Amino acid sequence: MDLILAVVLIIVALIIGAAVAGFISFNKGIDTGMERRKQQAESLIGSAENEAKRILDDAGKDAENKKKSALIEAKDEIHKLRAEADKEIKDRRADLSRQERRVQQKEENLDKKTDNLEKKDDILNQKIKSADEKLREAESIKKSQMDILERISEFTRDQAKEYILSKLEDDLVHEKAVKVASYEQQIKDECQEKARSYVSLAIAKVAADQVSEAAVSVVPLPNDEMKGRIIGREGRNIRAFETLTGVDLIIDDTPEAITLSCFDQIRREVARIALEKLIADGRIHPTRIEEMVDKARREVEHRIKQEGERAVIETNVHGINHELVKLIGRLRFRTSYRQNVLDHSIEVSKLAGVLASEIGVDANAARRAGLLHDVGKALTYEIEGSHVQNGVKVCKKYNESPAIIHAIEAHHNDVEPKTAIACIVQAADAISAARPGARSENYESYIKRLEKLEEICKSYEGVEKCYAVQAGREVRIMVVPEIINDEKMVLVARQISQQIENEMDYPGQIKVNLIRESRVTDYAK
Repeated sequence: MDLILAVVLIIVALIIGAAVAGFISFNKGIDTGMERRKQQAESLIGSAENEAKRILDDAGKDAENKKKSALIEAKDEIHKLRAEADKEIKDRRADLSRQERRVQQKEENLDKKTDNLEKKDDILNQKIKSADEKLREAESIKKSQMDILERISEFTRDQAKEYILSKLEDDLVHEKAVKVASYEQQIKDECQEKARSYVSLAIAKVAADQVSEAAVSVVPLPNDEMKGRIIGREGRNIRAFETLTGVDLIIDDTPEAITLSCFDQIRREVARIALEKLIADGRIHPTRIEEMVDKARREVEHRIKQEGERAVIETNVHGINHELVKLIGRLRFRTSYRQNVLDHSIEVSKLAGVLASEIGVDANAARRAGLLHDVGKALTYEIEGSHVQNGVKVCKKYNESPAIIHAIEAHHNDVEPKTAIACIVQAADAISAARPGARSENYESYIKRLEKLEEICKSYEGVEKCYAVQAGREVRIMVVPEIINDEKMVLVARQISQQIENEMDYPGQIKVNLIRESRVTDYAK
């Protein structure tokens, strides 16, 4: 079509050109060259027509050739596509055939499995029926045997259960006692040697002197005439002295001596110093007594401060508040079971430091806690509460660390020890208090403690006799062999020890010793 359009355009162009040429010729000479231009135009038109025909023929031939080649290419493409489609269809049919065979095989396998399951279900149902029958038969046999057993044993089922449970309980008590004994022995084997080594090393390194102090002081006199001067006219001197010091003066027939009586050792020490100064000075009257008491009180306060500083230096504890140092020094004039509290605190501090070093704990903190553990005893006359509570309060007031405060609070088990330092201070306190001769108590307290110890032991069933021996450090218990057997003895000893720990206060430790003896008596006639 494009070729035909081009030919037509060429023809039109030729015609227009001829027309233009003819018009020009007509203008130049219409008359003379009209014919000649007409002939030229006709010849041009003829040649143009021929050329157009030729172009049309060539265009038709090219179009036919292109058409044929296009048809051939289209046929080739169609044939190629058809071949590919046939191949793809063939492949898909092959895949479908394989899948159909696979599905068919699976269906056959499923049919076989279903048949097997049905057979197994039938077998299982038969077995279940057989088991049910055997179970019913067993129940019947069991019931008949239980009836026979009840007739033979003369026990009902409930009675038999109780009998079996009682036997089981006895067996469990035996097993529990055996395990407790085994665990205790294991712990002793593992820990006793190390603990003995640590404690013996600490005790060997720290050997403090133990001094028993009384509640009185004796002041020597140069002669018996001094007694009258101390009493004064109508007793004014002795009244002034006792009022200012808070100490009782006992003036009796003891030659050349006056006894000062007071449970507050600081007051007693102030009175002793003041009285010695008055005796040395010779001028004894109320005004002079007041001056000497004030001077003696200042000397005692200075000595308290020196004692506190000495304790801090001796234990190598630094950075303690100066008020706490004074309280530590006041412990020089306090006793616990007649054991000097300051010496006890220094000893506990040293023991705690040695034990802490041996087991790898902070020795400085242990020494500090040991020195401060009884600081509350310096305040028990002034504020209410136990020495543990008072010690905790005063240490909190002077910004001691929580670890030190916890060790002070736990050294008598007021709270459970949660740190190694608290346990070390507790052990060091027990070691210092348990030294031979370290502590003593009055006769009444001693008797009450022994009676309480024997009362706890007698409260247990099967205890025939009990005796507190070795000043209450050991209790020997005689048990009835028919009631308490060998295995149960371990549990009874453990229970008695725990009750003693919970209900009694005592220095050191108490050994609970159970004795079981079987005797058989017969007579020859």
